[in-house]
Amino acid sequence: MTSTEQKSLQTPPMSNGEFAHLGEGSVAYLRKVSSDDLRGRFPGLTEIGPGLELWALFGANGEPILLSDARDRALAGAMENDLVTVAIH
Repeated sequence: MTSTEQKSLQTPPMSNGEFAHLGEGSVAYLRKVSSDDLRGRFPGLTEIGPGLELWALFGANGEPILLSDARDRALAGAMENDLVTVAIH
């Protein structure tokens, strides 16, 4: 057995609760979205035209943080909040 395999056996698995909070407050994901897909994801969103391509920033737990028409503005919002971003395609 290798040392990596031994360490794996010694480390207890994460609980569902621990996994759900993984990255919370430090990681966000950036995703290109269509305005047609936003209903239900951004509560309180005012009417927005159909067929627009936008950039959405979500917390690690899936909570919406911000919505922008420009990728660089969404990334700037993450940086302002000290969040590491990952892209979801």
